[in-house]
Amino acid sequence: MLARIWSASLIGIDALKVGVEVDLSGGLPGVVIVGLPDTAVQESRERVRAALKNAGFAFPMRKVVINLTPADVRKEGPIYDLPIAIGILAASETVAQTCLDDYLFLGEMSLDGTLRPVAGVVAIAAAAKQLGLKGVVLPANNAYEAAVVPDLEVYGFNHLSDVVDFLNSPDEHSPVTVKEPESLLRSAVPTLDLRDIKGQVQARRALEIAAAGGHNLCLIGPPGSGKTMLAQRLPGILPPLTFSEALEVTQIHSVAGLLKEKGHLVNQRPFRTPHHSASGPSLVGGGSFPKPGEISLAHRGVLFLDELTEFKRSVLEFLRQPLEDGKVTITRTRQSVEFPAQFTLVSSTNPCPCGYFGDTVQPCTCTPRNREQYWAKLSGPLMDRIDLQVVVGRLKPEEVTRQPDGEDSAAVRGRVEAARTLAQTRFEQSPALQCNADMESRHIREWCQFDETTRTLIEGAVRKLGLSARATDRILKVARTIADLSGAIAIETHHVAEAIQYRTIDRMQ
Repeated sequence: MLARIWSASLIGIDALKVGVEVDLSGGLPGVVIVGLPDTAVQESRERVRAALKNAGFAFPMRKVVINLTPADVRKEGPIYDLPIAIGILAASETVAQTCLDDYLFLGEMSLDGTLRPVAGVVAIAAAAKQLGLKGVVLPANNAYEAAVVPDLEVYGFNHLSDVVDFLNSPDEHSPVTVKEPESLLRSAVPTLDLRDIKGQVQARRALEIAAAGGHNLCLIGPPGSGKTMLAQRLPGILPPLTFSEALEVTQIHSVAGLLKEKGHLVNQRPFRTPHHSASGPSLVGGGSFPKPGEISLAHRGVLFLDELTEFKRSVLEFLRQPLEDGKVTITRTRQSVEFPAQFTLVSSTNPCPCGYFGDTVQPCTCTPRNREQYWAKLSGPLMDRIDLQVVVGRLKPEEVTRQPDGEDSAAVRGRVEAARTLAQTRFEQSPALQCNADMESRHIREWCQFDETTRTLIEGAVRKLGLSARATDRILKVARTIADLSGAIAIETHHVAEAIQYRTIDRMQ
């Protein structure tokens, strides 16, 4: 007898439909798995054999050939335990094959037949919907996770025998349901509020501009000046995730196995803070079977690099291409995987090795050579891609002792959302653009026009600061965001002048 059911294989954050073909033929009893299985898939033979026996099903005393199609795609992980077991039972006519073509099966099995959860369920469920399948059958612990994908039947079971009952009597079971996906985007009050920040008017302004335009930001200042506090409050002033963005972020976190709330979309923008000892692959992703790295886990959110100059220069160079393209491509011998990486980079650093260069109280003990070597860790091409470079100075004594009196995050977020709405109106003919930072040269020519006075100002800044063409374009993008925050239709001279003031590192060199 021959039986075929459907499963899936993860390639990056996308899923590929995999056919599990089971043939019972003559010959000596044994199990052969073909179709480029890895060690975990090969070990499915023993798990499935024991699970079928302990669940009360007879294992066929014949040669069992299992083919995983397409045969030229590597299959990994224990995700195929359940489809292999169902395939064997279908081939031995223990379960009906009438609805096998309608559903996609996945799940790991214990030796007693209990189904265990697997990673990447949201991506697989989304692929099942795109392929036109009726639904998915998987472990109960994954059911609510898959159910966030709308218009897809999801059946979750705790044991192999429950799956057999479902296939033999499908009308007696009901799919798992959750509330409407939009309701899963429950509003959450940010725990960190800008009201907690004392002073730092310019840094708060830069944070607002970064949120409104999606611009990369670097905070420079002595220890204890509030750089980390400012960065941690950026997610609280960003607009909430849309449903499509939340589903995209949830899919990435599901593939990485980081989905903590099963059955809920990720409802807050990610905020990732890798340590400065992180390696390049941990940032961009990698492995024999590539998994998303920190920059992809920060997709639609914030990647915060604290103590930027403590990162290895070779590691920071990994960021250049994702910052420009909004994606990262990882190539291996057998496959090439693309991960989305549209994030806002926020970094902080001291102005010198001792941390007190330019401080009004603590004298700097570094030599000019020490400071030069310190900043040499940051390449020119990388700093070109950081739109806002802001000095965060030491607080004055009266600022330290008084209560914070700045705006709260809700008020700032209102202006940010208004500015993004204005930008989205311009982007109606370019739906790929999410914010001003995504604009390309042709968009800058169309939406960042200026008069002769402003042109003279820009040309003077380029000459004095030695700005590259890319840095000049980014100044115009920031000016466009500043204009949006003020509700201006056209970019004016003072918008560009403010944008130029945020090139601190260029002025230091």
